[in-house]
Amino acid sequence: MFPQIFFAKTGNAGLRPSSNGLWTGVAIPVPAEEMIMKGKLALALAFALAVSGATAKEEKLNDAQIAHIAYTAGQIDIAAGKLAVSKTHDAMIRDFANEMVRDHTAVNDKALALVKKLGVTPEDNPVSKSLTEAADKKKVELEKLNGKAFDKAYIDNEVAYHMTVNGALSKTLIPGATNHELKQLLETGLKLFEEHQHHAEMVAAHEQ
Repeated sequence: MFPQIFFAKTGNAGLRPSSNGLWTGVAIPVPAEEMIMKGKLALALAFALAVSGATAKEEKLNDAQIAHIAYTAGQIDIAAGKLAVSKTHDAMIRDFANEMVRDHTAVNDKALALVKKLGVTPEDNPVSKSLTEAADKKKVELEKLNGKAFDKAYIDNEVAYHMTVNGALSKTLIPGATNHELKQLLETGLKLFEEHQHHAEMVAAHEQ
């Protein structure tokens, strides 16, 4: 299904776990209109709720948590893209889904190389589980659809999801990162994912 990874232990300054190994970060602010698409619950909303609902204390996210959430968000979109490639008969949807798989895989590969360089150890946690559970539920919903119904549900969710992830990157994850290399990687990712959002919006308009 969707891989779960939490970067918790490191000897590198700026990459420190919380005292109990669990998330204690602040909620990621996401405007309501960016989470709700035409009255339907998108994975974007589940993403935001998982982060905000699972963080009980008002503490700043550390670099380990920031790296984790960015990586997990990418893995979710990779899995969704692979599902779309396997189900769709629409050339525009297929091209977009292949782009998501390719680009998010490339960014996540760089993220894994960076955390390996920094000596980070992955560790599962309640938030990674809640994000994965939300993605699994969305996957089940999409698997039940076919044809145009699937294509529209997939691309509408991609628009909402990228809006939410990009908002989280620009407003919370990038400003909160203290490690210079991590911040640079997130900034590079944001530029690419903003292009993904525009592409998704274009495809969604075509599917109306």
